[in-house]
Amino acid sequence: MLVLALVAVAVAVVVFARGGPGTAAQAKKPDREWCTPGTPRSALCPNNKVFDAKGYAAHGDAFECVNFASQADAQAVLRADPSDPNHLDDGGGVACRGLSEPRDTEPVPRKGQESTCAPGVSRSALCPQPDRTFDARYFLRYGTDAYDCADFASQADAQAVLRFRPTDPNHLDGERKGIACPDLPGPKDLKPVRRSTP
Repeated sequence: MLVLALVAVAVAVVVFARGGPGTAAQAKKPDREWCTPGTPRSALCPNNKVFDAKGYAAHGDAFECVNFASQADAQAVLRADPSDPNHLDDGGGVACRGLSEPRDTEPVPRKGQESTCAPGVSRSALCPQPDRTFDARYFLRYGTDAYDCADFASQADAQAVLRFRPTDPNHLDGERKGIACPDLPGPKDLKPVRRSTP
């Protein structure tokens, strides 16, 4: 009797370890079954190597930022069709700034780019007029690491953002010396900002 009980326990342990019916091991699969090698990379299959930017631009307004595995993928779609049928451009020729790495924030020239300098738009690299107002909050609206030095019209503007938010969510002060984007053109503001931790 004791032998039968031990055998039953051993069988139960083996079934559970192999992911028998109704177990957590069966429900948790290492890879999603629909992420086959030919499946395009997306938010649902973020590790797949295949990515066809043109495929995302051929169906009109069919995709949103949440459909992409990374900001660089969304930017590739904007680059493939600068008319931006999916409305991915957050402003300034950069798509889906809030998405994760890898990133590609090199602006995409767009038809009708003059609309980025409409009344009330903050001064930036794409709207660099000195008489434009500058609002540091504009460059903090998408959270962590959404803007790069190339997005600013001048070093002083980048420094104003660092001064406004010394935690530096955009990583404008890579050397942590309190100076943002020192290689940008003037006007310059080289008075160091006392950095704070997030």
